[in-house]
Amino acid sequence: MFSDKVKVIIRSGKGGDGHVSFRREKFVANGGPDGGDGGKGGDLIFQVDEGLNTLGDFRYNKKYSAGNGETGKKRNQHGKNGEDLILKVPRGTLIRDATSGKIIADMSGENTRKIILEGGRGGLGNQHFATATMQAPNYAQPGKAAKEIEVILELKLIADVGLAGFPNVGKSTFLSRVTNAKPKIANYHFTTLVPNLGVVDLDGSKGFIIADIPGLIEGASEGLGLGYQFLRHIERTKVIVHMIDAASTEGRDPIDDIKKINLELSKYNSDLTKKPQIIAANKIDVLTEEEQKEILDKIKKEFSHENLQVYPISAVTGSGLKELLYAIKDTLDKNETPDLIYEQEFFPEIELNNETETGHTVTVDKDGVFVIEGPQIEKMLGYTNLEAEKGFLFFQNFLKEKGILDELKEAGINDGDTVRMYGWEFDYYD
Repeated sequence: MFSDKVKVIIRSGKGGDGHVSFRREKFVANGGPDGGDGGKGGDLIFQVDEGLNTLGDFRYNKKYSAGNGETGKKRNQHGKNGEDLILKVPRGTLIRDATSGKIIADMSGENTRKIILEGGRGGLGNQHFATATMQAPNYAQPGKAAKEIEVILELKLIADVGLAGFPNVGKSTFLSRVTNAKPKIANYHFTTLVPNLGVVDLDGSKGFIIADIPGLIEGASEGLGLGYQFLRHIERTKVIVHMIDAASTEGRDPIDDIKKINLELSKYNSDLTKKPQIIAANKIDVLTEEEQKEILDKIKKEFSHENLQVYPISAVTGSGLKELLYAIKDTLDKNETPDLIYEQEFFPEIELNNETETGHTVTVDKDGVFVIEGPQIEKMLGYTNLEAEKGFLFFQNFLKEKGILDELKEAGINDGDTVRMYGWEFDYYD
């Protein structure tokens, strides 16, 4: 099933914890520390797959996690690194932070592979903490935490030409005649439920890609009808071709249709109407020569101030298709613009670190106990052996470096007062 917008949770792998161990060998009375380092957590990676044109695979699984690093082992053995997780997406997929809507990556152009979340660093084993005064450190470093974020995946098709028109004007028939696409064709509204991409091959000239945007209706930019769901797919196109029913077979006014579609495009994104436009007047096969001239003259006169080219065609008989296609190619060549690639606005390695690894609070509860909390505090407690004198001094120095001892003084702490941190309680003495 076609899907062009999904919300999922992605998570990198946690780093493996460092190991605490000591050499225990025959004839070695007091072996030194030999705890190995933890393995690095796996990265969460997005990669373009040219064979995909939908985000449908993400509709059934809403959470994706890379592998965690293994804990270090004794005898200085390094824990195994966690496996990377590679998520494959169609070219043109935008990855946004779900909370802010900011762009993390645009999987377009040369950006075919992107590490979105790096795995946590493995923790150091106790062998790294041995010093001349602390020859038997009884603590190791925990692995760095995994990063997790909810993202929106949004597909914006990459095509040179956007084919815009109201339902049932012949866009699908046209696409099936001039490209390798095989859209469903029938005589009822909203036949096209998904955007169709097709490649036009021209003799003696480089071809181009056309995207058939499913039927727009008046009010689409406000969310009415199906067209709103697919307006995003016209944003990357370089030329817009208006497909109109010149014969008014269903009583529609083709001139009014062009104006209404341009209004919807401008409401959605004002830049869309600044793109070069061409009018393809379809269904001329049901008109007499006199009727053709009358309606074409009327259209040309109406849009003369906008310098819009009008090409009479019949998607059914093939009349005028060659002329239209070469006109599109000529317009593309004269209006060479770089591919639209969206800049990164959200940097997980910065934003998530700020959220998860920094900051602390010093408060006083109703019993007069001074409470210290914060992610770094909790982490440090996790890999510090507070029951050992060296470990306690190590942790106290950490509190001093972070300015937490000064904050306790500012909060009015006195000798003998109680300090609580995640289940640990201490008596304070300056």
